[in-house]
Amino acid sequence: MGYKTEQMAICEKYGSAYYESLPFLKIGIAKNLKDGIWPINGLRHPLEGDTTGWYIWAGENFSSDPDFFEPVHVIHVIESFPIIAKYLGLAPGTRFLITENYEDVWEDPPLRLI
Repeated sequence: MGYKTEQMAICEKYGSAYYESLPFLKIGIAKNLKDGIWPINGLRHPLEGDTTGWYIWAGENFSSDPDFFEPVHVIHVIESFPIIAKYLGLAPGTRFLITENYEDVWEDPPLRLI
């Protein structure tokens, strides 16, 4: 199954509209995502400029350090972190949290306003 099909399935499962994350747009990826830390967290703001609105990090804590996230093109995120590819079609105002054996997706409406 291709990642777009998986994204649409996740959107349907959680009642989210599908908002494609185009391959040439950027995602804010925390440097700690490469460390194999669980859980993996994601939140999506509205799309703006050349970004998808996604910010994805690993672990329990979200950092306000300006260097915590680095911009990475969607296509490279899908290649490097295929476990999160299926969540990238969720609508702005959505969050996800995953572990090796757990998945949760929920709406966070204030994210749509930022």
